[in-house]
Amino acid sequence: MTSVGEVRHEVEEAATSSWTKRLARLGHFARGITFCLVAVLALQVAFGLGGKLEDRQGALRTLADETWGRFMLGALAVGLAGYAIWRFAQAFLGEELETGEEVSIWKRLGNVGKGVLYGSLAVICATLVFQADEPGGGGKQEDRATGWLLDQPAGRWLVAAIGVGVLGAALFNLYRALSQQFRDDLKEQQMGRDERRWYILLGIVGHLARAAVFALAGLFLLKAAYEYDADEAIGLDGALGKVARAEYGTALLVAVAAGLFAYGLFSMVQARYREV
Repeated sequence: MTSVGEVRHEVEEAATSSWTKRLARLGHFARGITFCLVAVLALQVAFGLGGKLEDRQGALRTLADETWGRFMLGALAVGLAGYAIWRFAQAFLGEELETGEEVSIWKRLGNVGKGVLYGSLAVICATLVFQADEPGGGGKQEDRATGWLLDQPAGRWLVAAIGVGVLGAALFNLYRALSQQFRDDLKEQQMGRDERRWYILLGIVGHLARAAVFALAGLFLLKAAYEYDADEAIGLDGALGKVARAEYGTALLVAVAAGLFAYGLFSMVQARYREV
């Protein structure tokens, strides 16, 4: 009979295997593509070329309308699942796979959350390949989830706490942009001077764009809690919509979309050079 210790040892071996590391790199590349898709759709809207603003789930659904899109969705499903597996492996081990550096309990919990998020995106890609997903974007999901939370005991405070957490994510991305902390996990010694220069620029611009989007989403979650109105909750697509409707909205939307595209390219560079 297999003991608990033996099972744990086998799981640890699987988590630290070369295959898990390859999946992590493939996952970073797939993650980058999802951000680039959102950015391209936003730029189409900004330049009056049709379409609508989408979050990443909605952007993935747009691919299902094309034959070639289904092949791409299949590849993205594998890549995003790989990213989720890598995050779950980090959470289980409590350390980085390549360096063995221990991570805090908060980072482990964050890895679980990221694993769930990217695992769900992988499932969406897979179901779209087989036409098993219902039509429609993800924009109303924030309303439904927020409405359900508001109906729970102390629901308003839960929504407010999530809003504060999202604002915290905005500040964290702002800090990473200004401090260039994202370089800590980069194998810069393997990069040429020009590669490093472009990587740093993409990282700064991309994290600034994410900070702006997270800040808007967090503020509107706080507004939803204060006004007890789930319709105030927004996701990535809603945040882009708020930008588009602001004064000088077209220019701002182009800037944020360009930043998200930069973050997508940043993730693709990480696929090769990041310590996983």
